[in-house]
Amino acid sequence: MLYNFIRLLARLAIKIFCRKIVINKPAMLNEKGPLLLACNHPNSFLDSVILNTLFEQPVWSLARGDVFKKPFYAKLLTALKILPVYRTSEGVENLSENYKTFDACIRIFKTNGIVTIYSEGKCINEWHLRPLKKGTARLAAKAWEENIPLAVLPVGLNYNSFRLFGKNVFINFGDIINQDYFNQNEPDGLRHQSFNNKLQMQLEKLVFEIPKIDKKQKQKLAIDQPLLKKLLLSIPALLGWLLHIPLYLPVKKLALSRTRGTDHFDSVLVAILLITYPLYIILSITLAWILTNCWWVIFFLLVAPFTAWSYVQIKPQLDK
Repeated sequence: MLYNFIRLLARLAIKIFCRKIVINKPAMLNEKGPLLLACNHPNSFLDSVILNTLFEQPVWSLARGDVFKKPFYAKLLTALKILPVYRTSEGVENLSENYKTFDACIRIFKTNGIVTIYSEGKCINEWHLRPLKKGTARLAAKAWEENIPLAVLPVGLNYNSFRLFGKNVFINFGDIINQDYFNQNEPDGLRHQSFNNKLQMQLEKLVFEIPKIDKKQKQKLAIDQPLLKKLLLSIPALLGWLLHIPLYLPVKKLALSRTRGTDHFDSVLVAILLITYPLYIILSITLAWILTNCWWVIFFLLVAPFTAWSYVQIKPQLDK
């Protein structure tokens, strides 16, 4: 229930949060389970939010285990179809909990579900594919050992910026990997390494490789708009900036203060806005109604999101 509500809300909001989503193989969004999405991890839980809004079938995600420490958060995250994965840095004593998560994933696959796993193991804001951990290989092997016809889909996630609101997102899908590619009689170590080699080769073609200081290469992350569209949207865009700056500035300041020294700013900013923006719209309509006593203020419900979308369409796309 909670997952479906948040997913619906995110699907509506993604038009503003993301300026443009470019997908190399849109048909892949209709893939059914059992399916494992093997992704790079450049932008914290925003990666999962975007994939969850795009796929037709609900998607479970794996996330860092330390956020599950408190029972309330654990129940909330599970309700949002998020399961914990523990790393050595989060305590060796917690690593055994990963077996429970893998068992849960197997149950999901047996009901033809979809799971997202971040094969690099850690989120870093960069245009670069890091060496892959063994978790993806182990989960896939476990499913195949139980005769589950699991398909593994490599996914490359790429963003124009990790600081600017209103993203260009480039989602590149690779080719399905299944158990036919591997010798099931090989020792686990060799089989896992063989899997990682194949997955790494695919992801290298899907993930952009751009040094942070290379402004020239970053230009390909910008998407030009027709001049006529810019002119037509200029006035609603200005109105959108004026209407939303009272909300955006304090939310941005809060997100910065909560994520300083981490790579989670983008995701936290979007999460706060996802919660506060509907409240902001309702509050604005209520105040306008009290001040004017006019029924037409209800149109603010439609006008405000349109002006926000207009601003996102013509605002700067790249970091300075």
